[in-house]
Amino acid sequence: MSASMQRVCFQLQVRPDRLDEYRTRHRAVWPEMLAALRSTGWHNYSLFLRPDGLLTGYFETPSLQAARDGMARTDVNARWQAEMAPFFVELQGTPDQGFLQLEEVFHLE
Repeated sequence: MSASMQRVCFQLQVRPDRLDEYRTRHRAVWPEMLAALRSTGWHNYSLFLRPDGLLTGYFETPSLQAARDGMARTDVNARWQAEMAPFFVELQGTPDQGFLQLEEVFHLE
């Protein structure tokens, strides 16, 4: 990874009664959504789900703000975020804007 990439880690809480459906949706992310993420700077993107619904995400990007702004300009993101929002507990706004960003305190290259 180049030095100009920002590492972003975040958390959201998936509703416990919707975990299976959340997993199913992410096994078949729309190709148009995947293409939009790639083209707007979301790289090496992973989601990890704990049994109680705690979701941790990680991705690398040249700029978090540019990556968010780029996705905000796509039609597919608005549709995806609208479909995903009901899966989350205490969400402020859309999942891609309302996640809790975690502070990086250590990194081994």
